[in-house]
Amino acid sequence: MDVFSNAFGIHERALAVRGQRMEVLARNIANADTPNYKAQDVDFKAMLKEAKTEYLTATNEKHYAGLTEAPDNGMRFRTPFNSSFDGNTVEMNVEQAQYGKAANEYQATLQFLENRIGGLRKAMRGE
Repeated sequence: MDVFSNAFGIHERALAVRGQRMEVLARNIANADTPNYKAQDVDFKAMLKEAKTEYLTATNEKHYAGLTEAPDNGMRFRTPFNSSFDGNTVEMNVEQAQYGKAANEYQATLQFLENRIGGLRKAMRGE
């Protein structure tokens, strides 16, 4: 199966991170009326930084010294534009816009992987 992991590269991990981000944004929307709920988001770059170290190899341990920092789970609290009286930082218009954007990015990554799989099928059939 190493052939397939090399064929998909980092896009397999990107799809998982994009799915996780959509879950976090959906949780924010679901808790829009929960007092003292703090809206969160996923830092896509921080999440993929961990995945990069899996695909990068170095001839010397000092080559990627900056990438071997402590693991980062990528979760960040969102700073609201407007404050609320109950301490909730969810702003529905922001969350809905971010969810729509995340859904488009997820679909684009999924489409890329589907095209890659189609190319592998053609290569196996000899087309």
